[in-house]
Amino acid sequence: MVSNLLNTFRRLAGGMLVMLLTAGYAYGQDVQVTDARVSLLPGEQPGAGYFQLYNAGDEAVVLVGAESDAFESVELHVSSNQDGMAHMQAVEQVEIAPGERFAFAPKGHHLMLIGREKALKVGDEVDVQLEFADDQRLSVTFDVVSPVSL
Repeated sequence: MVSNLLNTFRRLAGGMLVMLLTAGYAYGQDVQVTDARVSLLPGEQPGAGYFQLYNAGDEAVVLVGAESDAFESVELHVSSNQDGMAHMQAVEQVEIAPGERFAFAPKGHHLMLIGREKALKVGDEVDVQLEFADDQRLSVTFDVVSPVSL
């Protein structure tokens, strides 16, 4: 009796795991990330995350946040130049239309990586979870690079 119950539970748990994994993978096929890199400044200064986000789907996707175990917080930011002065501000979301590519790049949109949780150096990798308005998440591995290489 107990063994039948355990077998049934294992089948259900296995089926649910397959459903969850394939749902994320399908989303990952519609949203593609390339050139993911983290630029770190010396000391405890915030870092910046840059990448290309491509929406291969037939509906707009809306990036609303990100998180990483390597940082206390991750925020969406945009840099701009107004009247010769550099400005940076947080943004709530970034919408990418179907078939469009959006660049998170220096002097533009980027991830602001605040409060390093562990020591990082050039050549390391950082896992970041991108969060979308439809509650989907996409795990992306970022390469740590020198700010000079950007």
